[in-house]
Amino acid sequence: MIDDLYQEIILDHSKKPRNFGHLENPSATAEGFNPLCGDRLTLQLKIENDIIQDVRFVGGGCAISTASASLMSEMLKGRTRQDVEKLFESFHQLLTTDAGQAADLGKLAVFSGVREFPARVKCATLAWHTMKAALENSREKVSTE
Repeated sequence: MIDDLYQEIILDHSKKPRNFGHLENPSATAEGFNPLCGDRLTLQLKIENDIIQDVRFVGGGCAISTASASLMSEMLKGRTRQDVEKLFESFHQLLTTDAGQAADLGKLAVFSGVREFPARVKCATLAWHTMKAALENSREKVSTE
């Protein structure tokens, strides 16, 4: 069941990524690269009063990387930095431990099976680490290596 849902959501978001494109006058921008898979991503945020108003990303990558960026972009809108930090931690925990944090992640829970494939964890987390760098105004390119 979860495998079917995983494939359906991942394929949908990789073929038709949400929030793909450039953002005019972003408040924060960061670039990420996964040398293992070749995923590249530029993430842009518009933040007002500590709330993420808009998110856009451009780049290319595997289905998991693109779907993760797409789903993440949907989840971030309207959230505070603090909420986003918690979401990042929950998602990271979902992919790296057996702890059951999937309940508060909505559609992101479909990535739970990715932890069985360590190389793919980097694909799924690239957008998230890039988003964190953007929030921290880091000028260094994010790398999964």
